[in-house]
Amino acid sequence: MRIYKEFFFDAAHFLPYAEEGHPNRRMHGHSFRVVVWLSGKPDASTGLVRHFEDLEREVMAVREKLDHHLLNEIEGLELPTLEHIAVWIWHELAAPLPEIARVEIHRASCREGCVYDGPEAE
Repeated sequence: MRIYKEFFFDAAHFLPYAEEGHPNRRMHGHSFRVVVWLSGKPDASTGLVRHFEDLEREVMAVREKLDHHLLNEIEGLELPTLEHIAVWIWHELAAPLPEIARVEIHRASCREGCVYDGPEAE
């Protein structure tokens, strides 16, 4: 069984590897949508994989670290591609949410995204 929680954040970044003159080399911002999936068997006594309140608390703590920040200044996100952001979010949530199964990150305005199914999938 899988459950999920979405959250949104807005942040700025730049891609230092981009060619001179490329717009991604300059600082710019995006609105991001993140979906965090948990997987497991529902507990026999509660019927839940995890209480949504627990999931909400943990994803909001991650959101607070990202929202309205320059991603390049966050340790581990010096190269803030969608791929690196997804992995970073996974690592932030793996200890408090060991049931984590997937992290999706979407940029709707660009019609693009990334899905990360964890280190075992690499």
